[in-house]
Amino acid sequence: MPAPVPTLLHDRIRAHGSRPAVSDPRRTLSYADLLDAASRVAAGILARGRASKGERVAFLTHPDTTYVATLLGIWSAGAMAVPIRPGLPRPEIAYVLDDADPVALVVDAALAPQVRQLAADRRVPVLVVDDLTSPAASLLQVTADDPALMLYTSGTTGRPKGVVHTHGSLAAQITALVEAWRWQPRDGILLVLPLHHVHGIVNVLCCALWTGAVCEMAGGFEATAVWERFAAGGVTLFMAVPTIYHRLIAAWEAADAPTRERWSRGARDLRLMVSGSAALPVPTLERWREITGHVLLERYGMTEIGMALSNALEERVPGSVGSPLPGVEVRVVDEAGRDVGEGEPGELLVRGPTLFRGYWRRPEATAASFDAGWFRTGDVVVREEGRYRILGRASVDIIKTGGEKVSALEIEDVLRGHEAVSDCAVVGVDDPDWGERVCAAVVTVDGTAVDVEALRAWCKERLAPSKVPREVRTVAALPRNAMGKVTKPEVARLFG
Repeated sequence: MPAPVPTLLHDRIRAHGSRPAVSDPRRTLSYADLLDAASRVAAGILARGRASKGERVAFLTHPDTTYVATLLGIWSAGAMAVPIRPGLPRPEIAYVLDDADPVALVVDAALAPQVRQLAADRRVPVLVVDDLTSPAASLLQVTADDPALMLYTSGTTGRPKGVVHTHGSLAAQITALVEAWRWQPRDGILLVLPLHHVHGIVNVLCCALWTGAVCEMAGGFEATAVWERFAAGGVTLFMAVPTIYHRLIAAWEAADAPTRERWSRGARDLRLMVSGSAALPVPTLERWREITGHVLLERYGMTEIGMALSNALEERVPGSVGSPLPGVEVRVVDEAGRDVGEGEPGELLVRGPTLFRGYWRRPEATAASFDAGWFRTGDVVVREEGRYRILGRASVDIIKTGGEKVSALEIEDVLRGHEAVSDCAVVGVDDPDWGERVCAAVVTVDGTAVDVEALRAWCKERLAPSKVPREVRTVAALPRNAMGKVTKPEVARLFG
């Protein structure tokens, strides 16, 4: 029989006692307060007989301290938590409820009107957190093999799939990051990320709770507020997606000189800043270093595997996502499944205790994603001096044109170096002569249409002929999902 998980997360939280744990603009909860609030949520679930070991309990709350209490309360009831992002349109909430088939839906009072009818149509009981007042008399003990969390993929290549993680896989993810990034109880982290992906849930929130650190929940992202929080002091870590760093840079550049100096001074006091969930453009990394003195630490992960690769604290190489995290094994293979050598591109395979159990009710998709126990990421990488560089998704970022394979991410990095280009996305579009033609959607600095021929001529001085975009279109903004990742199928549709 599997041994009980000794630390995720209640035993760790109990050890932290009355230390401050999480805060939002309304309140601060100590670790003891958090356990008490979680017990009330668990009592509400258990009293209604709505959960047994591993049953799904969906929840919809704002990204604040109520979210944390609800997540821990669902786990205290022995159930599997299924977070739903606030602001999702009704059809997408309906999709999650239909697919996850939860036994209950926990909501905070402000969001309850959005989902009551959807839940009623599916006979899913709704529990309002604000109405749960009695603590649980007893809690269910979970084991490492019990399901803990179901997160939905971004849906960039099809309908979102539910990714099931166990308490054991989450514990492995957390401990790997705590070790690699040297989390300490004295740390304080500002959380601005959404809480329906591993980036916000595991990398930020769970690592802080595990360590006894403080997690400040801003409730969302607003550039000026983040800068002011840096300037106020007391924050030691910050993690975000490249889009957020880009917006922070824009806000800094729009500020007056005294404000810039105050903001930069505050940011320099942090010990670690991390970027992930999408490729970090090198120009963004360099500009951030100029403004704050920080070299952003890049890492690589997926919903299915947690974090797999990370730059070291002591050595951060622009364009690289580093080496395997503790407990993680990786391979790079060609299309025939053979290992490739240093400097040769291939698909990244991952193995280790951080991996998910499977896709919810999709056994065929789960089986297809593994090769003899190795998870197939679908990402093409190259290993250079023991570190890994992401070339892109095999399906959308590796373009086969004129018999050659080119990396869309490499072309994007070059395009961003043009003085007129603020952002861009490169895709391959079916072409009868070339197989795929390289196309680029660009956002310009001043919002005017780019001079296509001048841009192509500039590219020819910096890229091999096969990599120069054959078609360029100016757009007001790139289509992105909730984590800031560009949805490339939508970009490709711009070119027919």
